[in-house]
Formats: sequence, structure tokens, C-alpha cells
Amino acid sequence: MNDICVISPKEISSELDIMINSALGDNKAIFIRNCSDIIDLKYKKIIVALELNHAGFCFTVSEIISKLLEIDNNALEGSNAALLLHSSSELYTKSVAQSIIFLMNQLGCRFIGHPVVEATASLSNFLTWQKTLKMNLIDICKMMCHQLGKRLIENDIKHKELAKILVLHSSSHKTSNTLTLWNMVKSNLKTSNINIKELHVENGTILDCKGCSFKTCLHYSKQSSCFYGGFIVEEVYPAIENCDSIVWICPNYNDSISANLMAVINRITALYRKRSFYDKSIFSVIVSGNSGSDSVAKQLIGALNINKGFILPPNFCLMATANDPGSIRMVENIEKKAEEFAKNIKHNL
Repeated sequence: MNDICVISPKEISSELDIMINSALGDNKAIFIRNCSDIIDLKYKKIIVALELNHAGFCFTVSEIISKLLEIDNNALEGSNAALLLHSSSELYTKSVAQSIIFLMNQLGCRFIGHPVVEATASLSNFLTWQKTLKMNLIDICKMMCHQLGKRLIENDIKHKELAKILVLHSSSHKTSNTLTLWNMVKSNLKTSNINIKELHVENGTILDCKGCSFKTCLHYSKQSSCFYGGFIVEEVYPAIENCDSIVWICPNYNDSISANLMAVINRITALYRKRSFYDKSIFSVIVSGNSGSDSVAKQLIGALNINKGFILPPNFCLMATANDPGSIRMVENIEKKAEEFAKNIKHNL
């Protein structure tokens, strides 16, 4: 029997209540229903249960997380968490999950791969699962909540004696502030127990996902391949399979991930069909010309942690603002921030 901390509003729907009980199983729970209930949440297993209104808000949970940010920047140090969301409409579950995970991650929280079970008002988001499971929608929801709670409880960090890092980027070494910042980080990672491999995803070397049928995608995935083949099959797939962690070098392009790297994310679906990514983590270096680094970070969280199942280590991204080429070097305390980020990577491998 294990104690789990549950952050949840006091007034919730019957659907969310079922989801919480399914996730807890036989485990005891400490409920945090408002700011006055907050306890020391460091090194805890946490379930965040959100009841979203018609505008996509859950004020109680937002207030609790805001209070944690006010109390201590490391309020969730050493903690592991998962999310349950029930919406009053067909919208908001994904975007709210990304935002909550981002905020909690900044407080030092780690998230297992596939850390979210979402239930829209009609439960229609489970229809794809129903095709193979042949169960009613609420039972599928309960099953997934139970499995998530079990994975959260059983999950432990396993450090590697020799850690292999894959770095993916599509930037110019001459002008990219993001690559310059990564090089600052890399200079602090030169140890005997870390091996770094960098891949430059150049224009013209990768096509975006064709959107093959599940059957077609599965056919190619069994061969560690993809419909298009090419650079991603020959270079990226083997590198991902061989690594323990991927560092995504992401300059902010219109508040989103660059097209080349987004194509990589889309194309690794074929590899995802073949194997789980629960044993691999992601980090990122993100530089914005003006603002919006959190928008890029949330995209990475949604695509890679929530959807593809990569581990999200605490403080997974290093973010900075720099516009003109080379101006990253003038950002206040940037060398120190790069050093601390490198320490965080080493600590979580």
C-alpha cells in the first residue's frame, strides 16, 4: 500500500471521481483540495485531477499550483506525477494538460511517459481504443486510469553507467543562438560516462509524415522503417533506439517547433509502433527572439511526453531570449544557467 497525493477540486463530477478511484486502486490518498491543504510535496507520487468547466478552466488546481510557485521554485523536487482530466465539453484536455505539466515540471516534477488520461464530455476520445478492446467507453477510461496509477506507483529512476545522448537540430552553426547555447551546455557535459551524438536535420533530407493507415504504418515499423525511408530511417531511427535521452534544439519559429524537427516527431510514429519510449527521456534548449519559449516547450511536452511516451525529467528545458546572432552570449548569467542545466541532465541520466 502506498500513499499518493491527489490534487483535486472538492466538487467534482461522478466521471472524475470514478477516474480518481480507478487510478488509486488499493492505495491510500492524501487529498489537497485547496491552498490551505498544501503539504510538503517533495519526493511524492502525485495525481493531479482536473475538472474543466465549459471555458476549459479548473480554478482550484490553478490556484494550488500558483501557490506552490509562490512558496518555493523547487516545491516539487523529486516528485513524480500523472494527470487525470474530465472536460465539460469536447475541448481543452490536451492544452490544459500541457500547461499543467509545464508548470509542475518547472517546479522540479518528473512525468512518466504517457502521464495523462483525458475524458471529454462524450468520452469519444476513447473510440479508437474501443475498436480493439471491445469494451464500453467508461470501462476503457477506468482501465486506463488504473494502468496509469499502477505505472506511477511502480516507476523508479534507473541511472545509466554510460549515458547516450542524441542531439537533434536543424540550425546553422554560424548564426543560431540556440545552437550556441547548446554548445555552452555541452561544454559542461564532457565526462567519461556521457556519450553525445549530434544529428543535423537539413532542409531536403526529410519529408513530413504521409499519414499512412495504421496497418501500413505498422507494416513498416516491424521492419524499423517508414513509407518514405531515407535519412530518418537510415540515421534518426537507429540513433533514437540506441540513445537514453534526446536533446531537442528548438529555436522559436512563430511560437512553434521548426518544420524539420516537427517532421522528425511526426515520422517517429513508425518507430513508436514498434517499441515503447518509456525508457527514454527528453530535454530541450529553446531560444526565442522576443517571447514564447513556453509555447515551444508545451508543444514538445504534448508531442513527446503525452503522446509518444518519453520521460519528462524535472526542469527538462533551458529557455532564453536572444534575437540578433550571437546575442545569446550577452544574456545575464547565461553561462551559469547552461552549467546548471548540464548538471540537471547528468543528474537525471
